[in-house]
Amino acid sequence: MLQKIYDWVDERVDITPLWRDIADHEVPEHVNPAHNFSAFVYCFGGLTFFVTVIQILSGMFLTMYYVPDIENAWKSVYYLQTEVAHGQIVRGMHHWGASVVIVMLFLHTLRVFFQGAYKKPRELNWIVGVLIFFIMLGLGLTGYLLPWDNKAYFATVVTLEIAEGIPIVGEMTKTLLAGNPEIVGAQTLTRFFAIHVFFLPAALFALMAVHFILIRKQGISGPM
Repeated sequence: MLQKIYDWVDERVDITPLWRDIADHEVPEHVNPAHNFSAFVYCFGGLTFFVTVIQILSGMFLTMYYVPDIENAWKSVYYLQTEVAHGQIVRGMHHWGASVVIVMLFLHTLRVFFQGAYKKPRELNWIVGVLIFFIMLGLGLTGYLLPWDNKAYFATVVTLEIAEGIPIVGEMTKTLLAGNPEIVGAQTLTRFFAIHVFFLPAALFALMAVHFILIRKQGISGPM
């Protein structure tokens, strides 16, 4: 059945060449753990992408129940964890995945740095990777407020005070994030939700597309 569907689509779109180009792409021997034990460090990038996919899928599920409103945000999270089938598991995956993806991305960045994989001709991809790192940090920061509990509230207050301390643009940055610069309230929650669900993911998808295109064009860096 699946083969018939594939053939039907392939006859109209001609996806076989594209699929073969992806599936038949050879992996260098120095990144194959079967031939080189130290090659496991090259898995950090793939693991980061894997956890990112989990974050995206679990986040999509959470948005089906989450209400970005100060009256119902915490209630919706509580309902998700106590009443929705497997809701606690999915939220747990998203909650802990936010930390795991930062750790994996940090390890991937260290590997690239210490192996000199940021050097010519991969400087642009290094810049894109650093931007992805900052996007991930922004996702973790904005998502922290969404449960709207005491810990999230006061952590966001501290975050906004730090943002306010940025030279020249600090006050403007705080107003942009908080909505109302005097209080962390409904506008802050709504803005953090919009940034977390729309703005930062859009930037992440664009940067990841560029990242993968450059990796495919330039290849995987050589051994140490």
